Amino acid sequence: MNHDGLVAEMRTLREQVTGVTDAAVVAVDGLLIAADTEDGIDPDALAALAAAGLGLARRTTATCGRGTFQQSVTHGTAGCAAMYAVGDTALMVVLGDEGLNLGRLEAESLKAVERIKGVLSLPGASRADR
Repeated sequence: MNHDGLVAEMRTLREQVTGVTDAAVVAVDGLLIAADTEDGIDPDALAALAAAGLGLARRTTATCGRGTFQQSVTHGTAGCAAMYAVGDTALMVVLGDEGLNLGRLEAESLKAVERIKGVLSLPGASRADR
């Protein structure tokens, strides 16, 4: 695994989307793979919370007949947290402030997820992404 490549992808996302403050790639079991976070964010705690949220999101989509989990966004008074499935084994978590453009985040995050799949060498990543 190319740790520097993962961090570079997260930094690129931060540069492309105004309002993105932090990002992490985590395993679905809650272990941190890589992070690009500010000092006020504990990346290990973020990874654990993302895994817990994934369990609920997967169960909700399955129980409601909505297919396989792809993404979720949680809004708060000071911004939001978005989770994107990276294959079946990882998640990309993105935090944003109240100025975050969610439409741009979604467009750029979906591209970033495909590139991250390639860095992680997950099935479904095209050769061009690796």
